[in-house]
Amino acid sequence: MKITKIEDFHVDGGWDSYAFLKISTDAGLVGWSEYGERRGRKGLTGLIQTLGAVVIGQDPLELNQVENIMLSFVRTTSGGLNAQAVGAIMNALLDIKAKAAGLSVADLLGGAVREKIPVYWSRCGVVRATQAHLFDGELIDKPAIRKVEDLIGAGKEARERGFKAIKCNLLVFDDKGGRVHSPGSARGLGHPELNVEEYLVEALIAQLSALREGAGKDMRLICDLNFNYKTEGFKRFAKAVEPFHLMWLEMDSFDAKGLSHIRQFSSTPIGSLEAIFGRKALRPYLEERSVDVAIIDAMYNGLPESLRMASMCDAYEINVASHAFAGPLASVMSAHFCAVVPNLRIMEMDVDEAPWRSSLLTNPFTLENGHFILPKGIGWGTDVDEAMLVRHRSS
Repeated sequence: MKITKIEDFHVDGGWDSYAFLKISTDAGLVGWSEYGERRGRKGLTGLIQTLGAVVIGQDPLELNQVENIMLSFVRTTSGGLNAQAVGAIMNALLDIKAKAAGLSVADLLGGAVREKIPVYWSRCGVVRATQAHLFDGELIDKPAIRKVEDLIGAGKEARERGFKAIKCNLLVFDDKGGRVHSPGSARGLGHPELNVEEYLVEALIAQLSALREGAGKDMRLICDLNFNYKTEGFKRFAKAVEPFHLMWLEMDSFDAKGLSHIRQFSSTPIGSLEAIFGRKALRPYLEERSVDVAIIDAMYNGLPESLRMASMCDAYEINVASHAFAGPLASVMSAHFCAVVPNLRIMEMDVDEAPWRSSLLTNPFTLENGHFILPKGIGWGTDVDEAMLVRHRSS
């Protein structure tokens, strides 16, 4: 069998965009993956096509050979988008290999240890605040979030739908509604200094209080601060949120010792590492005991490397959570990762979605009482509906 063609598709996701990769073979088998080229960010597709040209003519069943060819090609510029390009191709090839064997990807990787995967509702209330104009029936028949008190209803909805954990980002409200405080992405006040002002701490306390009021005392809360502060600021937040007994406080930093310092400073558990690609980059964080929860993205890294990273974490007695910040196939890919790793904490899931999102898959997944049900069938357990990709092509 030989790889004959690599194609990319870009799809409107409502408030974001999704990118899909299709790899064809001379045997008629097709493999699909999703990758993280979001709206407004370009470049990853070009790298995938460049690496695709390198592997055209290779046997898609020889995963180790193809992976090492690609890694050799990007050795001097490893990590970052190059790592994501390798991961996208490897995930599509996994789909092909599993289909050729008549197995699911999870079975190909040794078999699922769980088929109902615990999920937390990511960006709970956040999308409804930042995209308020699309809610309340405009595009989605769910209540918009326009003031901090509206988050009480979001927490209540999460509890009623069976979720046991929810995650938020720091929202700041004014007379125009809510916005994510994101100076680390050069959006809004605070860039480039990344300092923490007292009103930000107060805003997060109010946000968590509203979610707790609506969701109840048994709901586990998570907050993601991303790359928006420095070590001193992360410490302030970690201490301030201690009364909420978070499942974890999430933050991104390229300073392994700094994260370890934050973890030792506060009783709040620390989650991180979604932006750390590959085992070599992961190692110093494990050696420094930087995190309580290691967050791994199977879409970014590819499932083969993600499983190696999870195994390293297991050797350090650290459980992993998935990072899944994309479209419907990315969620399925993440579920296969979560199904086979023994040291799983929980799976991330964007629950709010545009009405056509599930129609992009031939076998849409289901959420049941706060759990993702692993799809049955060969490969990912679903294919991508190419006609729907074309119908909802992004501009």
